[in-house]
Amino acid sequence: MGNTGGSAARSLTAPVAGLRWNLLEGFIGSVLVLLGSCGVGWLAIVSPLNRNSWLITLRTETWGVALSTVLLTLGCWVLFRAWLRLRQLLSGWPEGSLKAVTLAGGIWTIPMMFCVPIFSRDVFAYIGQGRLVASGQDPYVDGISTLSNWFQLGADPRWAQSETPYGPLFLWIEYLVNQMGGTSPDLSVFLYRVAALLGVVLLAIYVPKLAALHGVEEAKAQWLTVANPFLLINFVASAHNDALMVGLAVAATYFAATKRGVLAVVLITASIGVKLITIVLLPFIGLLWAGAGASWFKKIRYWAYTGLIVLALMTLTGLLNGYGFGWLKVMLVTGTGYSVFAPLGMLVMFFEGIFNAWGIDPSGVLPTIKLIGRVTSVIVVLFVIFRGKHEHLVQRMGIAFAALVILSPVIMPWYLLWLLPFFAVTGIRDDWQMLFTIFTSAFMLAYGAADQIFVWQFLSEAEPWIKHMSSMISWAAMAYLAFLDPRTKHMFRGVLAPIRRPASERPTTVISREHDA
Repeated sequence: MGNTGGSAARSLTAPVAGLRWNLLEGFIGSVLVLLGSCGVGWLAIVSPLNRNSWLITLRTETWGVALSTVLLTLGCWVLFRAWLRLRQLLSGWPEGSLKAVTLAGGIWTIPMMFCVPIFSRDVFAYIGQGRLVASGQDPYVDGISTLSNWFQLGADPRWAQSETPYGPLFLWIEYLVNQMGGTSPDLSVFLYRVAALLGVVLLAIYVPKLAALHGVEEAKAQWLTVANPFLLINFVASAHNDALMVGLAVAATYFAATKRGVLAVVLITASIGVKLITIVLLPFIGLLWAGAGASWFKKIRYWAYTGLIVLALMTLTGLLNGYGFGWLKVMLVTGTGYSVFAPLGMLVMFFEGIFNAWGIDPSGVLPTIKLIGRVTSVIVVLFVIFRGKHEHLVQRMGIAFAALVILSPVIMPWYLLWLLPFFAVTGIRDDWQMLFTIFTSAFMLAYGAADQIFVWQFLSEAEPWIKHMSSMISWAAMAYLAFLDPRTKHMFRGVLAPIRRPASERPTTVISREHDA
């Protein structure tokens, strides 16, 4: 299960000095993100950091907020350039590339462990939910607004009265963090980062292994995921529990593909215990466990094994925590509104505009489009479960996962990271697929740096131009990297070239039937 495509026969040809500078460049970018987060990251009101004199200046003066935004935005693009250059320096993915990519991801992650939360403040909701568990309340019934001083700990008021949308395993993690972090929101944030980092470590271990099973270059898959600034910032700096969910799911997929089915089901159950969405992967875990050439009787039998193990583990969990299956009811009905860059969200916005223009009540537009999306996604999932080659099972798994995400009216930027590892390990071609992956990562970085920043209400007049400034920096950086940078512009020419070739001459991914289970 070593490097494929002949990379084992080659040595690492990138100059050592070039790689060292590349690692340093990415680290500098990550440090800039850290410094910028001090001025525009999310802090709990009771955090002692709010009383730090230089942080007060950065967070309460217009020039301080503007400077912090510039540092954060520039840091994202310095890190992004380092990511692109890493791929160039490891052109052809010679032997030693996997180690270099993994090292880069690790070094670039270090400053992010100490960032003020950026791109999201979900981590403060985790803190409140941990307090609910510790106080003996039911997080699947009570919102964090029932707690005293909940607002002082940084939670978004929009979710204050909502039930907890996470699984029972994550409730235990929230309780553990509450016991270890006590009343310190900053220590609690760091502990949630440790949990998120565990998910990234699982990706770093099992993405290359799963890629090797598919005849895909391990270092390339690792570069697309674990070293990707889009993933590092949203999983580590934001401390999202999605990191743990995805890491467990990828590990489960690897063990199912290598016929260690019981361990695979335990891991996917843990993933579901963080967020219910990965329940869509269960049928594919059962098919991988059944193995190639399995009859339908055997497939159904292994589906039964998979379902019974999950049911037993979840029942035991419900008995131990006393919440039963309350989490299932909450997560089946959770999710309201729409996001503007979700395809269905755009449709909702379009038809609501038309209905308003015609004087028709638009209240039924969102639920109707949401229902259409759900029905369509179920059809897609069922189709890829029952149709397709066994050696494409992980790819089919990614398509099913993508259907649930894309056909929802709400898509948060980090939702796309649920999908990335599954497509990376089955092969992203160096044509429009690579271009789409790079551009999407860049766009979401630009969006997060401009939109998801904290600005005090008394500076609200400055907020619009500060966000516009961040957007302008991002677009200028993207244009520079694509067309002007003497190093990276050649990379985009190389990616675009295959698009212009006849389809028969474009590179394709070879899936190894011998190793793919």
